[in-house]
Amino acid sequence: MIGPLRVTKVAHGGHWVARTEDGRVVFLRGALEGELVRARITATAKRHAFADVMEVLEASPDRVLTPCGIADRCGGCDFQHVRPAAQLELKRQVVAEQLGRLAGLAWTGQVEAVPPVERWRTRVRYHSDGEAWGMHPARSHAVTPLPEAGCLIAAEELLAPPVSASAGGSIVGVASADGVRWFSNETNDTVLEQAARRTWRVAADGFWQVHPAAADTLVDAVLTGLAPRAGESAFDLYCGVGLFAGALVDRGVSVVGVEGSKTAVCHARTNVPEASFLAGSVDKALRRLPRAVDLVVLDPPRVGAGASVLGEILGRRPRAVAYVACDPASLARDLGLALAAGWRVDSLRAFDLFPMTHHVECVAILQPDD
Repeated sequence: MIGPLRVTKVAHGGHWVARTEDGRVVFLRGALEGELVRARITATAKRHAFADVMEVLEASPDRVLTPCGIADRCGGCDFQHVRPAAQLELKRQVVAEQLGRLAGLAWTGQVEAVPPVERWRTRVRYHSDGEAWGMHPARSHAVTPLPEAGCLIAAEELLAPPVSASAGGSIVGVASADGVRWFSNETNDTVLEQAARRTWRVAADGFWQVHPAAADTLVDAVLTGLAPRAGESAFDLYCGVGLFAGALVDRGVSVVGVEGSKTAVCHARTNVPEASFLAGSVDKALRRLPRAVDLVVLDPPRVGAGASVLGEILGRRPRAVAYVACDPASLARDLGLALAAGWRVDSLRAFDLFPMTHHVECVAILQPDD
């Protein structure tokens, strides 16, 4: 146990910053700015340590009792101890700090709440240790058993695995347009989702936004920002099963999508037969795509697009680029590269699509600065 520690600002990744008496930085989980706490170290690095708050000596007015009995151990709801309105402000601070530090951008926007904020998770994976179903704590493969009420952010039908589920391994629950279904960790099954006025076939264990309003929210933000015109051309990069490609072709745009997952590309070709899709590395595929393009949608994984992909895109000078990001640090790094290459950020919106967690989704619109 270490402390007492005085907590300072929130940091990216669901941590708060504190310093020991000798000046060592400690990244705390379960804290709030201004609090005085004692904590247990969970991991160490050369210049800092990670720790979990074990005792709050002086509490923030934004602290609330967590409705879930395992919130401090399951590794999922790392903001559940925070008053809901304050969660939005914390996420705003993180986005603004990352954009300012890594891209030199002064962002004055707000994080937009998206209902529902409870029972919102439509895809959930539970793990079993052979005796109980539960969640993996942060940086651990141990299993924290579910409370009696089940997971409090999961959709009502996914609060816990069905009684008939075999103990051991993991199980995935999906609440989709074709009902509630449970799958083993390895499955070739598919489910149907509905968004952007289309029906989408998705692998049961593949990627789809877990908040029920996320797909439509992000499509609306992308279309509003790009303002596509009939007859234009577009690339949908890291396209998954074709969500943005479908929205663009419905606006009369000619689309080529690129995705690393062959399974997702097979579904994309079925979901959006009006578009063309390539399976493979986005970096390599871009070298084979036409030099002229009007619009680009980027929806990379958490690590971001990176310098090579951005160079290929920005060098084509499209009319506009929509960058959809689930990690504000990766987004800020890439926006910094775009600004240095002579582009401007026309708009940037942030959405709370993961209530009770530190995660936040952003949509930035880039345009050539000429």
